[in-house]
Amino acid sequence: MEILAAAETLRVPAAVDLAAIVIGALTGGLLAAREGFAVSGVLLLAVCGGLGGGLIRDVLLAEGPPVALTNPAYLPTVSIAAAVTFFFSGWLSRLTGLLVVLDAVTLGFFTVIGAQKAQLTDLPTASVVFIGTATAVGGAVIRDVLLAQRADIVQPGPYNAVAAMIGASVLAVLAGPLELDPLPVAVVVIVLVSTLRMLSVWRGWEAPVAVDLPLRARNRLGRRRRGNGDGRAPGG
Repeated sequence: MEILAAAETLRVPAAVDLAAIVIGALTGGLLAAREGFAVSGVLLLAVCGGLGGGLIRDVLLAEGPPVALTNPAYLPTVSIAAAVTFFFSGWLSRLTGLLVVLDAVTLGFFTVIGAQKAQLTDLPTASVVFIGTATAVGGAVIRDVLLAQRADIVQPGPYNAVAAMIGASVLAVLAGPLELDPLPVAVVVIVLVSTLRMLSVWRGWEAPVAVDLPLRARNRLGRRRRGNGDGRAPGG
């Protein structure tokens, strides 16, 4: 009953919610297994991957104990996923292409779940986008902190936070001011986020980095002046 109640609140079927948690946990646990972590490390990174974003979301919303702790299915599900990665990491590593797809779909689901829960608390649009993005990438941030490495979301690379932010923005507008039905909006956002993530991985797209516009303008002006100078006639 508790699982169904949580799913109804988030407007996402319980099986879909659990599937997203399983895929996130498998991703985190597999990374720990590749790094040669002990069983406790595999379990910890599996929890981060599957439940980290939701924990951050619920702490920010401050609506009581996090769902990851109150729902009786979440922690056992993550533990099972961690056990699978612990004993079958070599087999899972051969499914890299499938894991990329599943990871992208999970990013889309977590974005929708976080943004929809923020909308249910009547937060403003900007806050809905922030909570949706934090839910999608929060687990990865915790994972990278535990690994003592720079978080993936702050480095140039395939779309992660960028895809989640775009998806959360679309959901906030379509299901907010436009008041469209939540289920079709959720499907659209999941497809959008997943597609952006997968295309960025397969085609080598990278999130934009900081740009010094005045410097770029000066450089372009300098090249233009040099080009005009080279084209002048001798003695002109």
